[in-house]
Amino acid sequence: MKTTLVVMAAGIGSRYGAGIKQLAKMDDNGYTIIDYSIFDAKKAGFDKVVFIIRRDIEEDFKEVIGDRISKIIDVEYAYQSLELPAAYEVPQNRTKPWGTVHAVLAAKDLVNEPFLVINADDYYGKNVFKDFHEFLDDANNQDASKLQIAMAGYKLKNTLSDNGTVTRGVSVGDQDNKLVKIIETHEIGLGEDGKITSRENLDSDLLNLESIVSMNMWATFPRFIDLCEEYFEKYLEKNKDNLEKAEYVLPEMIGEFLEEDIAEITILPTNDKWIGITYKEDLAPAQEEFRKMLENKDYPENIWL
Repeated sequence: MKTTLVVMAAGIGSRYGAGIKQLAKMDDNGYTIIDYSIFDAKKAGFDKVVFIIRRDIEEDFKEVIGDRISKIIDVEYAYQSLELPAAYEVPQNRTKPWGTVHAVLAAKDLVNEPFLVINADDYYGKNVFKDFHEFLDDANNQDASKLQIAMAGYKLKNTLSDNGTVTRGVSVGDQDNKLVKIIETHEIGLGEDGKITSRENLDSDLLNLESIVSMNMWATFPRFIDLCEEYFEKYLEKNKDNLEKAEYVLPEMIGEFLEEDIAEITILPTNDKWIGITYKEDLAPAQEEFRKMLENKDYPENIWL
């Protein structure tokens, strides 16, 4: 069975500052977080990669990573831009694309098989890719009448940054690890008093160090992209008077799927520690984590040899 890894790498990365954070080097060989994610995905059985990027970073992206990866696994490119359906006008001051739903939609013509979506600047751990590939390979999930989706369920304590607040999809599951509710939660931080805070002021029973959160790692089937198109247009119509700041993200859309009972979402719990680069100050700690993993032989010294 063919399976595809979709890598969202079109983010502006404004909090990171100068440079393109998705291309930051993690080790002495110049490998990026993307390299390690693709290594883990390929080992798990994924056989194609679709990079979602912006046209303005295409040259740098291909030079630093894309051309190298294309020698190892099939690679295709989708381009996220500001373009909208003809009925809508892009606001003059708009500079950012329209969020992660729009990003996945950019890959519509390239993904015709079961697929896994990840962020380019997040390291997810070695084991989750195997779990996702098994989910996609399960005939019961492929043939179910209701769209099947899987999400990686990380403990919040394993996904925080020491250098600023983060945004996470706070997830509530039932006893069978089926997602019941997901709340896109902003400005999550750990105070000196040990308390977790957020812009939404979620209660501690929902938001605590053991809370399960989404890290934008979703496995599903081609029908999902058709739904992205349908729901993105609904979102645009609903927000047509606020398009200058509108952003439609995957947890929000998947929450709507739950409300309308058109999908079943399975939480695949993991104890792996997330490594990511949200702020420029996150770079050195991330590099140190990869140094430790290489020292512990979690990965070969040169992953592509």
